[in-house]
Amino acid sequence: MQTILGANGIIGEELARELRKNYTSTIRLVGRNPEKVNADDTLFTADLLDGDSVVKALEDTHIAYLTVGLPYDSEIWLRDWNIVMNNVIAACQSNKCKLVYFDNTYAYPQDTSIQTETTPMISKGKKGIGKQLAADLLLKAIANETIEAVICRAPEFYGPGKTKGLTNMMVFEKLKEGKEPTIFLKDDVLRTLIFTPDASKAMALLGNTPDAYGQTWHLPCDDNRLTYKQFFAEIEKQLNRIVPYKILNATVLKVGALTSKNLKETAELLPRYKIDNIFDSTKFKTRFPDFKVTTYPEGIKTILENYNIK
Repeated sequence: MQTILGANGIIGEELARELRKNYTSTIRLVGRNPEKVNADDTLFTADLLDGDSVVKALEDTHIAYLTVGLPYDSEIWLRDWNIVMNNVIAACQSNKCKLVYFDNTYAYPQDTSIQTETTPMISKGKKGIGKQLAADLLLKAIANETIEAVICRAPEFYGPGKTKGLTNMMVFEKLKEGKEPTIFLKDDVLRTLIFTPDASKAMALLGNTPDAYGQTWHLPCDDNRLTYKQFFAEIEKQLNRIVPYKILNATVLKVGALTSKNLKETAELLPRYKIDNIFDSTKFKTRFPDFKVTTYPEGIKTILENYNIK
């Protein structure tokens, strides 16, 4: 049995498809309101803030995947990630199952240094601190050999379906609605994005590779990074039309945050939109040289078709 904790998001859904296709026919999806992805999935309703329900959710599980997404609220992240991770670690220990944890880069410093698996987690933002506390708990359990686990880390998402991420929301969803796309601060700095189906496929691969455990892995991204200016040039090339977009400057964002909770909650990430954001996945690509990483042109093409943008 392989169990996905927090299975209703795009990563959990893609993961369920990949596991069923290539690794196992026995999959349990866990969430507050879980829904089947594959016809033969089993469902289990649980709250990851309730330790007893997590223990029950992982009964008979060989590998557990933690892909849950908490509400985008700094106070909730600071409070609840610690609780969730403690509950999941305890449940894995109780059921003697492995853990694959899907993490993000919020805890990394927001500077121009290349992000690798050894980058220190020294974020000063509340969301970053919340993620650091969770990762530290798991790293300590791994070091103490009380759990067999792997950390899979990814930068900002972009992708088809219900993918959430700033690029999806500000660019592709706006285009789908016939509105002008917007971006933050600058369009001439390099961005590293991960295509969501790639993230889930790589996570499934790591989870089913015994010697990958006990380590942190950066999930694979296209190394031919684009600036947003280049990103829009590729969109224009594929649509064969001009795509105007607006760059929101710091003043506009600061004023907008006074009335928009989403903008306010995004504020701690803004420094990384002023500089090159280089997330390095060399370690994964070296270990798994046959893994096919989706290029940015391929990813853009898939999303435009999926969103029916013409």
